[in-house]
Amino acid sequence: MSETARRTGILGGRFDPVHRGHLATASVARRRLRLDRVLLLPSRLSPHRKRPARAGDADRLAMVTLAAQDDPFLEPCNLELTTDGPSYTATTLRRLHERGHPRTSLYFIVGADAFADIAAWHDYPRLLDAAHFVVVSRPGYPAASLADALPAVRPRLRVLANDTDPPAEEVLRTPVVFVIGGDTPDISSSDIRTRLANGCPLEERVPAAVAAYIDRRRLYVGDPPARELHD
Repeated sequence: MSETARRTGILGGRFDPVHRGHLATASVARRRLRLDRVLLLPSRLSPHRKRPARAGDADRLAMVTLAAQDDPFLEPCNLELTTDGPSYTATTLRRLHERGHPRTSLYFIVGADAFADIAAWHDYPRLLDAAHFVVVSRPGYPAASLADALPAVRPRLRVLANDTDPPAEEVLRTPVVFVIGGDTPDISSSDIRTRLANGCPLEERVPAAVAAYIDRRRLYVGDPPARELHD
């Protein structure tokens, strides 16, 4: 199978730091849709955040690389870190198209809390035609509630129950929005930064290699920033 023909999941975010909630979201999407791999893309400049990331680009990419090292289905990717300007999803997907990835081989993974704001994303609604979107439940944000919350998107929604096989590739001639329920840990990057700033243990909220890197680099030491959504 060629590189561009593989079912490729994409999980973007600041990853400031990457944590087990991110990894669980990637795992749920990969297993339910039988993805061949999931790219972890740290964003350079998040268009939805008021403050810059606390850790630098190199540190966030290094942490993502460490988080992916023991999972053969995860791959770190610096695509957004090498793009000037805000890290718009529409721009990222367009760059993947330019590299030869068909839009129906791309699966953009997002938590239900973040997808609830999809109408405010750059180039909406056209960006929904650039890839499949995979919306995964997050604590307090069940993906099944999206049909009522986003009536304009309802015709695109495809709910995947636990006993439902994903559609065959030849059936998916146009992108859809897959909705996946499932338990993912109630963890956020902002809470992790607060714990570190207050000298509290991480208690396995991040992989051990990431925790060791944070400690070695003395990241997030100092006053914790205000909490931000979808972190």
